[in-house]
Amino acid sequence: MENMIGIIMAIVAASIATVLAGIGSVKGVGGAAQASMGVLSEDSSKFGKMLVLTLLPGTQGLYGFIVGFLILINCGVLGGDIPTLGQGIAFVGASLAIGFGGMLSGFAQGKAAISGIAMTAKDEKNFSKAMVSITLVEIYALLAFIVSLLVVISVPNLK
Repeated sequence: MENMIGIIMAIVAASIATVLAGIGSVKGVGGAAQASMGVLSEDSSKFGKMLVLTLLPGTQGLYGFIVGFLILINCGVLGGDIPTLGQGIAFVGASLAIGFGGMLSGFAQGKAAISGIAMTAKDEKNFSKAMVSITLVEIYALLAFIVSLLVVISVPNLK
């Protein structure tokens, strides 16, 4: 029974990592895409720059997916051994870092991207400044991803 709870917790953890980080990316990319479309309706020659600025908030969802996939590989669903209760709890802990870190940084990066899009629309020379500002938010998604990744990698060693 304890192993059954462990695998259920691991599956929930994979879902938390994927869904919460994905929500951050959906919100961030969605807002940036709306702003980009407004710019492109006036000047379609800016498509490449608008695309790059729009895509940046999408990385959080990718990080959450990677963590969720690695959990499934290690928990007996796609390979590995069925986790103990303690390992299931550790997977949940790992998922919370990228889940909430990805969601919140996705929201913030989307707002930064919208501002960067507006700034670039006024003067394309501001594109690199916008990229730097938007990328600063990415650092926090990466930190959450690294913490989650390190925990997921170490879980099989917990007995």
